[in-house]
Amino acid sequence: MSVTGKAARIALMPGDGIGVEVMQQAVRVLEILRDQDDLALTWDLLDWPSTAWHREHGQMMPDDALQRACDYDALLLGALGDPGPISDPGRYRLPDGISLAPLLTFRKGLDLWACERPARLLPGAPRYLADPRAEQVDMLVIRENSEGEYVNQGGRLQQGTPHEVATQLEIFTRRGTERLIRHAFDRARERLQAHGETRSFFCAEKGTAHAQVCLITKRNAQPAWGELYTEVFAKVAPEYPEIGVTHQLVDAACMKFVQCPWDFDVVVASNLHGDILTDLAAVLSGGLGLAPSCNINPDSREMPALFEPTHGSAPDIAGQGKANPAAMLLTTAMMLEWLGFGSSAERLRQAVAQDLLAGQSRERGCSEVTDGIIAHLD
Repeated sequence: MSVTGKAARIALMPGDGIGVEVMQQAVRVLEILRDQDDLALTWDLLDWPSTAWHREHGQMMPDDALQRACDYDALLLGALGDPGPISDPGRYRLPDGISLAPLLTFRKGLDLWACERPARLLPGAPRYLADPRAEQVDMLVIRENSEGEYVNQGGRLQQGTPHEVATQLEIFTRRGTERLIRHAFDRARERLQAHGETRSFFCAEKGTAHAQVCLITKRNAQPAWGELYTEVFAKVAPEYPEIGVTHQLVDAACMKFVQCPWDFDVVVASNLHGDILTDLAAVLSGGLGLAPSCNINPDSREMPALFEPTHGSAPDIAGQGKANPAAMLLTTAMMLEWLGFGSSAERLRQAVAQDLLAGQSRERGCSEVTDGIIAHLD
């Protein structure tokens, strides 16, 4: 049984582009895990949100999509965006503000205020940094998901004229800030328990610590919310004396993600800053084809969590069978863990890692990579 004590029900949302292809592979793996591990798990395959749905109905998903999503314990999304193929200039294609809007609708409407994106370089994955210490990359970036720069408040006056004015409002609340930062420290504590005292990180107060939370702001140029984050961080940190603390401005953090990513443990950032940093972290852990993510409410399971690989719809390779399904399968493992199927989640993670170690993934297509992963499951 799942954590709810009953069979878990999942909504599978392939979406656009390669999302359709990688979702097909996720279904293959879920069927095998359900049979092998006797999982109390059911799912429905939904054709929304998607550009195809918009082409037929004039919107990305039904008016009652949010209400219908609440019937599920988890949502697994493939990708949204340009469906491709990029070689077809006449394809039905929407502005990003429309095609990606369901992501904000789900995150805000379901109060999924934390986005977690782990970045760990698995053996056998592409390594883009020459320094051998890059093999030690194992960080967790936690992004605020419900407010900040993505509240979508603002507008354009005198649009299209020489006098046009565009405004984009950012909103940060103390409540939203504190729950985010407290969650980051909770996750750092969990990671410390898992790793023990095998790792060492810089701490601004202690010198070194075996676990660390790094706060990201741009408080030198955006002092209002930057100082709010800093003050709340300073208030919460003493409750976790075993966790090291440090602070980076977002531009310096981007530089250090490339220079010394092994120096980071848990990183906590605003909506926009976390969005940017996690794409960079994905490359450090082997590329977007290996980067999972989840959107959760750590305080409540009343609403379904949303799980999605970090990559987009990849219109340049959509429909060609070239997409790496590993990010989707690692995301599926995160979902299974959240639902309470921890042993199945770990088996899937290990199967992906073993297939990477075999060193054949870059020569195979989407379905063939899944074949190899399933072989390790068996």
